[in-house]
Amino acid sequence: MYRIGRATKHSNERRGFHAPGTTGPFGAAVAAGKLLRLDAAAMTNALGIAGSLACGLMEFARSGTGAMVKRLHLGRAAESGVLAASLAADGFTGPDSVLEGEAGFLKVFCTEWDTADLTHRLGSEFATLNLCLKRFPVHMTAQTAVQAILELQAEHGFSGAQVDRVTVADNERMATVNNIPDPTDIMMAQYSIPFCVALALFRDPRDPASFDQSALVDADIRATCRRVAVTVADPPTKVAGASIVTVLLRDGRSMTREVEEFDGTPARPLDRAELRAKFMMLMGAPRAAEAGGVFARLQNLESEADVRWVGAF
Repeated sequence: MYRIGRATKHSNERRGFHAPGTTGPFGAAVAAGKLLRLDAAAMTNALGIAGSLACGLMEFARSGTGAMVKRLHLGRAAESGVLAASLAADGFTGPDSVLEGEAGFLKVFCTEWDTADLTHRLGSEFATLNLCLKRFPVHMTAQTAVQAILELQAEHGFSGAQVDRVTVADNERMATVNNIPDPTDIMMAQYSIPFCVALALFRDPRDPASFDQSALVDADIRATCRRVAVTVADPPTKVAGASIVTVLLRDGRSMTREVEEFDGTPARPLDRAELRAKFMMLMGAPRAAEAGGVFARLQNLESEADVRWVGAF
């Protein structure tokens, strides 16, 4: 999935498709195909089928409404991959040129592409080592800005009520598509850099429970959100996705922090304790007693003889 995404040169999203919804079925098909022990021919068919199940439009980000579909894209991509692999296991076929063909994924979904990226250093360079685990339940583009807020608060000890305004200098995409000062629903709020920064000043941004419906109507968060300016960094940041955050307090003090990598990236990976803390938080207090044991088993999932218990938990 990562290699296919890299081959698109991000042009599928510039065209208006949501990348996780379009590349996701391929990744899920391979994962499911491995579990089903598909041979090369069947795996090729699984990928061929997955290409016809790719979907997902970015209009929710342009219109500012209907952001619930963003989550549908990822869930449907996983579902589609399982369907593709299952069909291939039963003998259903798909085109073996689904990626590079004249009417294949790259030429239909993208305005530019590079098929060489699909196999560049295949077997020696593992693209999955570049994947990130989000520390905060917000869009990827807001991760570094939220990280910067937490680091500044930890260093200087100010509260959200003391903040006059915030400036976030990012790349062009982050300063346009994700610069949403007045989101209309909580999912669009998680896509909004100003909202995520404002919420981090008043609530724990690591906890998904912080992003409940009450956050959307919280007067302090809303007022602060409108005082968060997102601009294009000049000169550009050295690392794509980095944020330069400047906080101006009501007493006149100003502080700046540049964050290039957030906790959960390959450069700043979460350790076992941090992973466990995230897992336990996601499971919630009612399941705390059993969640610790489940986390331990998940760390050695490859040694489990049967994984049906995962779906039943």
